[in-house]
Amino acid sequence: MPTKPTILNKTLVASSKLFHIEQLDLKFSNQVVRQYERLKSTYYPGAVIIAPLIKTDTVLLVREYCAGVDRYELGLPKGRIESGETIYEAADRELKEEAGFGARKFRFIAPLTLAPAYMSHSIDLVVGWELYEERLEGDEPEQLDVVEWPLSDIPSLIQSGECTEARTIAALYLTLDYLKKDAMHDGTEFAEFA
Repeated sequence: MPTKPTILNKTLVASSKLFHIEQLDLKFSNQVVRQYERLKSTYYPGAVIIAPLIKTDTVLLVREYCAGVDRYELGLPKGRIESGETIYEAADRELKEEAGFGARKFRFIAPLTLAPAYMSHSIDLVVGWELYEERLEGDEPEQLDVVEWPLSDIPSLIQSGECTEARTIAALYLTLDYLKKDAMHDGTEFAEFA
């Protein structure tokens, strides 16, 4: 494994309420010095993406307007972890805000990044099951459509053009793999809510 470069200097180039652009002066182990830029997330302590299972083989998706691509997309509920929340508390809150459901059980699957070469943003994938109806008011400007989708038919979702977000697609396949291993019943730890 190569030695990680040394950060010689960090300079804030630009800032918004969501992101900071940092210029990094890096020195590599072979003594080469280069400047890189990265988009640094202001989400602290992080974010969570939830694969809510309404049935063992069916996940809930939400249809939400995505300003970056100027269209509505189907994706998994997601959002930032508020200060003092665990990933499971954040997952439960975001699920209630975006889909109108809570979950009694959650399981962490994996962290996901989007473009790690120039973005610091990471999101934790959590599977939730034993869903029940409960809605919390969120920060979305409109109520989101909730769509049930069979995990056995992820290719059709992608081919529909309604779901192009790499994090959601990766999370769906990771959830499917998790379910195939029957990990919910193997005695490993999970978070449980009343």
